Amino acid sequence: MDDALAPTALRDDAAASAPEAAGPAGVDPLALRSWLAEHRPDLLGDGPLTATLLAGGKSNLTYRIDGGARPLVLRRPPLGHVLRTAHDMAREFRVISALAHTDVPVPAAYVLVEDADGAAGVGTDFYLMELVDGSVLRTAADNAGYDPETLRGLGFRLVETLAALHAIDPADVGLADFGRPDGYLARQVRRWGEQYDGSRSRDLPDLDRLLARVADDLPETRFTSLLHGDFRLDNVLVAHDAEGRASVAAILDWEMATIGDSLADLGLLGLYWNLSEVAPESPRLGLSAVDPAVGYPEFDELCARYAELRGIRLPSLSWYLAFAALKLAIIVEGIHYRHEAGETLGPGFDGIGDMVAPLARYGLRMLDEETH
Repeated sequence: MDDALAPTALRDDAAASAPEAAGPAGVDPLALRSWLAEHRPDLLGDGPLTATLLAGGKSNLTYRIDGGARPLVLRRPPLGHVLRTAHDMAREFRVISALAHTDVPVPAAYVLVEDADGAAGVGTDFYLMELVDGSVLRTAADNAGYDPETLRGLGFRLVETLAALHAIDPADVGLADFGRPDGYLARQVRRWGEQYDGSRSRDLPDLDRLLARVADDLPETRFTSLLHGDFRLDNVLVAHDAEGRASVAAILDWEMATIGDSLADLGLLGLYWNLSEVAPESPRLGLSAVDPAVGYPEFDELCARYAELRGIRLPSLSWYLAFAALKLAIIVEGIHYRHEAGETLGPGFDGIGDMVAPLARYGLRMLDEETH
């Protein structure tokens, strides 16, 4: 588990950095080229490699690698304060590989490298995958060029993809041992509490209360499946299909995938779908492309479509929305912790800790609604 859950507004301040001659922090293109020449020459071209940091400092670091036989994407953990169980490259690589021939669109996974000695130019586990063409809809400005009907259709295709993921039998794709559905929610709450303990540096009474209440009121798990763990619009590459419709070209950021309570994915999608309502006093936290006023479906409509496809009746999602807020608040607090320790890349971190309390208060409101 890591801070991949952080909103795009928090994760992409370091994005689109210009490539550096010696490579940006975290990858040495010269060493990487030498390693590929020995182990995966099929991925190389004739010229030097260059690396461009696409997103970094808060979640796993993501780089575009150019100069090979085809453009590549390299994923590695962040540079500092990596908590136990976080940033598991092998886990992400495994699930992407397993889903390659399913109805869930993912990039092709090429090679997983254990690079503890730095011979491949990274110095930690990393993997290389396909660079998929597409756009990420992060902010309202990214909706330009899409009419309301297209955005509405995209919203439904997103939740249809989630339903397709949850319909996969893990054993059919070699992932029967990928997680333990029994006791999943209790383990999640405990582990996120441990994540929080690993980043404690100040008093956060609302977050403490939210953690305690979520732990004390675990719902009964009704549906289990493969989970993405961070399913939301800005973890999707959007392209256009043959009929000109906006389509889901690839689902990204699988580092928190597992087997567990299906509604955890739906609750997290709901948190992000309505993020602008979570903390209206903090516009930076609520930055999102999703806005029903420009065509996107309401979250209730997504839930109805999901339930139809899965052939189920959904219970209240209040606890799952509160749990999603808890996770995101702990993630943001971890980012704040790393920033204070000087272990983040790129600008845009000042004041990031101010976003934790609004998230905690939103989670508490969700639980209060459940009890009234």
